[in-house]
Order: sequence, then C-alpha cells, then structure tokens
Amino acid sequence: MVQSKASDVDGYLTEVPEERRTALAKVRQLCREELVGFDEVMAYGMPAYERDGACEIAFASQKQYISFYLMRGDVCEAFEERLTGQDMGKGCLRFRRPENIDFGLLRDLLKATEARPGTIC
Repeated sequence: MVQSKASDVDGYLTEVPEERRTALAKVRQLCREELVGFDEVMAYGMPAYERDGACEIAFASQKQYISFYLMRGDVCEAFEERLTGQDMGKGCLRFRRPENIDFGLLRDLLKATEARPGTIC
C-alpha cells in the first residue's frame, strides 16, 4: 500500500486490502486496549500511537506484509528471546500473511510499552 492519505484510522482501514482488514482491525483493538494514555493518530501515512507527543507504536499494510513498528529499543531488548526467529527489521516486525500474526506477542509488547516511558529508537 502506498502511504495513506487517510485522516484517521477508520479511513485507513477502509483502504487496506480486504484480506488484511480483519487482522489490522485486531491489531488496532489491541493497541487501544493496552496503550492506556496514548493518542491514536495518523503519522507517516499509517496508524500510530503517541505518548506525550512521541510515537512509540505504529502498524501498516505494506505491499508484501503487515508491519508492526515498535520504536522502543528497551522493549525490543527485553523481548529479544521471543523475537528471535521473527521476520524483523530495525524496530519492525513483519508478517507476510495475516494468519501468521502472533497476537499474544503483540499484546505483550504493547503491555511492556505502556508500562513505562522509554527512549524512542
């Protein structure tokens, strides 16, 4: 998906391919449940979650995969063992197929992010 011009996350979700919409809506639901005190915004054409003006989490439908952006190095380090073997870029988990998303892992990453502020990568 080319960078979205949607003004909000609802609009973003209507633009994503239908086969990914349910999975992305579930990622959004997890973010909204676990990131208490965060603001849901659109940043860089994707849904993002900010605390005190700093973006800590985002997700997107890319051409070849769904991306989950975790912009906290301390959380990545704390979950190093569980992230081993995952398709990872710098602060980005990639899921090539919606059915392969580990929602339990995402929930735990979100809980750890929410627990305390940290340095953004």
